[in-house]
Parts: sequence; structure tokens; C-alpha cells
Amino acid sequence: MELNQTFPPPSPVLETDGDNLCRIDITDVAMDTVTLLICLCGLVGNGAVLWLLGFCIRRNPITTYILNLAVADFTFLLFMVTSVLLYMMENIFCFSFESLTYQRPLFLLSLFFYNTSLYLLTAISIERCASILSSSTHRPQCLSALVCALLWALSITVIAAVTSLCLLHEDDHCRVALISMYVLNFLIFAPPMVISSTILFIKVQCGSQQRQPKRLYIVIFLTVLFFLIFGVPLSVWSFLQQFGYAAVPSQAVFLLACINSSINPFIYFLVGSCRRRCFLMPLQASFRRVFGEPEDNIAFSSDTTMNVLAPTC
Repeated sequence: MELNQTFPPPSPVLETDGDNLCRIDITDVAMDTVTLLICLCGLVGNGAVLWLLGFCIRRNPITTYILNLAVADFTFLLFMVTSVLLYMMENIFCFSFESLTYQRPLFLLSLFFYNTSLYLLTAISIERCASILSSSTHRPQCLSALVCALLWALSITVIAAVTSLCLLHEDDHCRVALISMYVLNFLIFAPPMVISSTILFIKVQCGSQQRQPKRLYIVIFLTVLFFLIFGVPLSVWSFLQQFGYAAVPSQAVFLLACINSSINPFIYFLVGSCRRRCFLMPLQASFRRVFGEPEDNIAFSSDTTMNVLAPTC
């Protein structure tokens, strides 16, 4: 099985008649357009996250993770925009590329950032879960940065091994490499992420941790939940592709993956801005309520109270 079978083929099948005209599938073009619009919205949202958490809010352990997650999501969406635009050029303008020359690199690069997002979500969930289960609050200041660096290195190692086996060896080696990677994702990283986020959710519902940042725990739980809904189908679909199963169109799973990488900034904003009376706060204020240290939120609360224009929901 070739690597390009795990990447979505050009959306409609281009057919020519006697006049050498293309026959375009409107449904496929519409789905490509929706995917492109979602990716562009996600790029704007993740760009805002990078700006606010990188330059406007004081750095802390959780913002280090979120910044790295935003980088992974932003770059994944960037490669998806590139691939969708290439498909649309093929479909609408009847312009034909040598598909393998860009499908394989784009797929592998997208897979690299997709895996990194999974690893970072697992680290965020475990770190926050450990913080509420442990009585000790002491932690090294550089631990988050070190963990993120190790996870990026792990993702590079995994994708480098897959690339070498898929591009330099036979298809059987490529299949084994991809299956091994998905097993690593499903069995090593996904279960701790789900268990840790579930514990966070239970702690929030029970209200046993009054001093803990509940908004942050809600954000982590929702981020993991939406990853399971929108992100996991791509891994499942790619895994089943290795055994010849293709029950779901490739466009659908890549559309869901784009939604997953685009939705996080909106989760941060909505959870941070919605108050008891369902008022909306400015973007920077809502991010401070979720990711800022407690003393930052107290110092910032008086300013936000004066500046908020509070439309009712």
C-alpha cells in the first residue's frame, strides 16, 4: 500500500470530453471550500493565541504548553491550506500536478504536527491532573519547556522513521511503520490523556478544589473532548487504510481534523469570557482569566470591569 493512499486524492475525478473540458463535482468543490474557510479561521485564531500568550500575558507553565500546541495547530492548518488550494487548482482550473510530488511531503508534514498536538495534549492533561492530586505545589520552572522540547523531539523521531521507511523502502515497510505509529498514538498517548482529563472534569464537578483554576480545567477537558471527536477520526481512518478499509471519504476526516486544530482558540475565548450573567469580555481579558496566574487575574479585574462592553447573550 503506497503512502499516497493515506492522503486525500484530488477531490473530484477530472474527466474530459471531446472538447477537452473538465467535469467538476460541485459537492467536492464545496467541501474543499468549507475546509479552506475553516483552516483560515483557525489560522487567525491560533495566530491570536500566539500573540496574546507570547507577548501580552506573563509566561507560566500552562501557557508554555498552550503556545506549543498553538504552533502545532497553526502549522498543521498551514499545510492543509496549501494542499486544499492545490486540489482546488486541479479541480476548478483543470490544472494537473504530479500528485505524488506534493502529496507525500504534505501528508508527512501534516502528520508530524498532528502527532505533536496529541503528545502536547497528553502532557497538559497529565501535568494538570498531577497538580491537583499532589499535595506538593513545587515544580521546576523549566519543566514545561523541557517536556515540550522532548515531545517535539519524539515527534521528529517518529516522523523521520516513518519517512525513511515510506520513501526509501518498499510499501510493506511503510505499512508497518504507519501501523506502529498509530499503535503508539492509540495505546501510549491517548489513554493517559483521556483518563487525566476525565479526572480533571470530575474534580471540577465535585468542587473539591476551590482554589484550583476551574476555567483552565474546563478548557483542558473541552480541548481533549473535541480532539477525540474531530481529531481521532483522521488517525482511525489512516489506520484502517493500511488494511484496505475506506468506508469514510478522505475529505470528511481531513475536514474534521481542520476543525479540531481551529476550534481551540474559540474554546479559550468562550470559557474565559462567559460569566455568570453570560457577558462577553475582551479577548485579552478572557485569556487572562483562563491562563493567567491568580495574582494576574486579581490585578487585571478592575481594568476589565471598567473597559468591558457587556452585550448580553
